[in-house]
Amino acid sequence: MRKVLVTIVLALTASLVMGQSASPNQKIIKDPAEYNAYIAALNTQDPTAKAAAMEAFIKQYPQSIVLADALDQAMAAYQAVYNQAKVVETAKRSLALNPNNIRALAIVTAIDRQLATGEGAGAAAALHEGCSYAQTGLQQLPGWQKPEGTSDDDFKKLTAQISDIFNGAAGFCALQSKDYPKAQTYYQQAYAVDPTNLQDVYQLAVSFLEVNPIDLKGLWYAAKAVNLAGNNTAAVNGIAGYAKAKYKKYHGSYDGWDQLVAAAATQSAPPADMTALVTPKPTDCDIAASAVEQNDPATLSFSDWEFVLSQRDCAAKGKDAADKVWQSIQSKQKGGEAKLRIPGTKVIASDKESLDVAITDENKAANKADLHVVLEKPVLHPPAPGSSTDVIGVLTSYTPSPFLFTMEKGELPEAEKSKTPAHRPAARKKAAQ
Repeated sequence: MRKVLVTIVLALTASLVMGQSASPNQKIIKDPAEYNAYIAALNTQDPTAKAAAMEAFIKQYPQSIVLADALDQAMAAYQAVYNQAKVVETAKRSLALNPNNIRALAIVTAIDRQLATGEGAGAAAALHEGCSYAQTGLQQLPGWQKPEGTSDDDFKKLTAQISDIFNGAAGFCALQSKDYPKAQTYYQQAYAVDPTNLQDVYQLAVSFLEVNPIDLKGLWYAAKAVNLAGNNTAAVNGIAGYAKAKYKKYHGSYDGWDQLVAAAATQSAPPADMTALVTPKPTDCDIAASAVEQNDPATLSFSDWEFVLSQRDCAAKGKDAADKVWQSIQSKQKGGEAKLRIPGTKVIASDKESLDVAITDENKAANKADLHVVLEKPVLHPPAPGSSTDVIGVLTSYTPSPFLFTMEKGELPEAEKSKTPAHRPAARKKAAQ
């Protein structure tokens, strides 16, 4: 929390006179005693003593025209000695007097955001309060007038710091409510102000990676966050662990992740074409087309045939691959004159005239038929469901989804045909007693 307290530079200056106002922005203290008390507190150098002096002034002159200034000075003094509790307390007193006090809004917004990352009712309350303060701050900041005596450069820096606080907090609020597009908008504005803010950069990455499908810019921002984490091993491992899982799911492996991290280290923004850095993993359609391009379809297994044929409708390349496989099957069957033998199928359902069986291991495990066999001749004793059998016949058609081969002129091996169910001996009647 120490970092939060030193982030905001409270550029406070005194602009007041005795008697008549010299300019519209100057405040007039008519009571000499009140004026002297305020000036004495203002000129106190030790922050602890200055805070005490300002508190004494506020207590003695609760209706003073410089009451808001005194509260700001006390808040700055507490900030200088990292007294978080008194900073927050004074900031809220200032907001009670002026709900649009930009400095006070920035202080409580920043601290509430940190508290909201915890657990329990306190975190929930801090989140709710901080989100409200952040929105008020964003509304008021564009109209904030430069304080008297503040240089243009100092005011520009202070405005940027406070803008970063409000936008980062608003992004965090949107992220917590899973409004990812809104979170992206706020975080990107914060990034434009401070691209080295690890918390904002990582959460910006999350806002892009939690949408479906992921936005590849999220992988770049995650890689950037890894670089910003530097030697913080715990932070690096946490960020990389989350991001690499998203990377692998999209790309298919971890290959190229380290190159992405190295590239992000030298870049200030994601490339316009992220696909040049991160390519998607091959789809089933791509794999099916490659299988046929790289292999003679006649050498593929029945399971491979089924996979390629199931991709017939995915795209032009899928149809082309499926057509080649089907032509190869028909060539093996010599136009229906030759039969194919499919070994080790699992019987899902059967009757005397047909069988429904599973060919692939996946379908066997799921008890799902991917081959319907029309028997050429009825069998007296069809194989029981759950049993394993070879089937012989001619593949005449298929449907890609859900996948199902149709085999006609089907028959079972001779050993299967000859099987008869076991017969129990007839129960003997007990002799009369």
